[in-house]
Amino acid sequence: MGRPNILYVHSHDTGRYVQPYGYQVPTPNIQHLADQGVLFRQAFCAAPVCSGSRAALLTGQWTHSTGMLGLAHRGYRLAHPERHIVHVLRTGGYWSGLIGEQHVSASPHDLGYDWVADVDSTKSNDVVPAATEAIARRARSDAPFFLSVGFFETHREYFEPTSVRDALYSRPPDYIVDTPATRRDMASFKSSARSLDQGLGAVLNALEEHSLADDTLVVFTTDHGLALPNAKATMYDTGIGVMLIVRGPGGFEKGRVFDCMVSHLDLYPTMCELAAVDPPSWLDGTSLLPLVGGQVDEVRSEVFAEVTYHAAYEPQRAIRTKRYKYMRRFDDTHPGRVLANVDDGPTKDVMLAHGWADLRPPAEALYDLVLDPAEGHNRIHDPALADVAVDLRGRLRAWMERTGDPLLDGPVPPAPGTFYNTVQQTSASDPTFPETTHSATLTGRPRRSG
Repeated sequence: MGRPNILYVHSHDTGRYVQPYGYQVPTPNIQHLADQGVLFRQAFCAAPVCSGSRAALLTGQWTHSTGMLGLAHRGYRLAHPERHIVHVLRTGGYWSGLIGEQHVSASPHDLGYDWVADVDSTKSNDVVPAATEAIARRARSDAPFFLSVGFFETHREYFEPTSVRDALYSRPPDYIVDTPATRRDMASFKSSARSLDQGLGAVLNALEEHSLADDTLVVFTTDHGLALPNAKATMYDTGIGVMLIVRGPGGFEKGRVFDCMVSHLDLYPTMCELAAVDPPSWLDGTSLLPLVGGQVDEVRSEVFAEVTYHAAYEPQRAIRTKRYKYMRRFDDTHPGRVLANVDDGPTKDVMLAHGWADLRPPAEALYDLVLDPAEGHNRIHDPALADVAVDLRGRLRAWMERTGDPLLDGPVPPAPGTFYNTVQQTSASDPTFPETTHSATLTGRPRRSG
């Protein structure tokens, strides 16, 4: 097997809420990719926020190790941009291109790609023509390519529902109350998901048209969960669980499904192995090739997740095993909800109207994911799970120490040159503050949450 091309296709805020994962969201192209490739039902991001998740995937490191403790468009940067996968693949002769969304740098030209497409937006209707044209050009080259195709969909700023029927009947996820407003919100999400699906289909068709499909590893994923309360920016599976479908050389074929846990961090070493380049020493993931090749039944017994800043400061860390989830919040000065970290929308409005803001999230939580997959019964004080709590606390602490988590030294101040919301604000569109002030009396520039 020669060095395959690598097509990395990624979306915003989709979680696993697409057809192959059993949800009533018609996405036939995503389903077709799953039917041809390998679907991972228990895939997780390293951080349920946009920049932190992508930084971890593209550098192969836990998020705090990347330096991306907040959002790129609010001033955060990679501590080691040379660790971005395009630099390592270049040593193996790979050409790299970037089209559309990237969310790891304020400027896409700073990341080291050989070529960055000039597009009017990162929405599907602008990304697809640039992507199909790039694929056509690369078909005439002998060098393998790494092409990142990023879609804005399914981020907030959803499309209008495609029909009255969708607005009436689109059931929200089980963790969201079923009302006319939330059904319409989900109908709008489905409309955005359709646009994502059509974009993916056009890009996959371009591979077929130019006889590149058999020689291209397609990695299709998202950054984190849906932009809904109790999902994005949380440690629940609804926040850290992601779709992950991989098709192509190395055994990623035949419509297989794996139920073992995998992490976004495992993609970097997988790509290195397929590209026949030495995996860097800093990698925190494990190649998936032994798993899909049948040599092992699993590649990891635990995954970790974290948030430090999203729109506002909300430090959280978690460890997840096959059976249990332990998560902890680290800001003792603000025990309430950080509403600026919840994307604005009709569902948030419904929750706030019914007093959701007054319900404090737990400082510590322990969930039995077999008996309580919805993570609704916190058993941190259950004597029957006392040993589990001690074990997972210790494993989380050991991970933080091993990886140099800055939370070990106390509260993490905003990085120089960044902007943030306060924990008292209700929306990411409220005025933001430069890191030099720390004063809620100052005004700043509104920024989207990411």
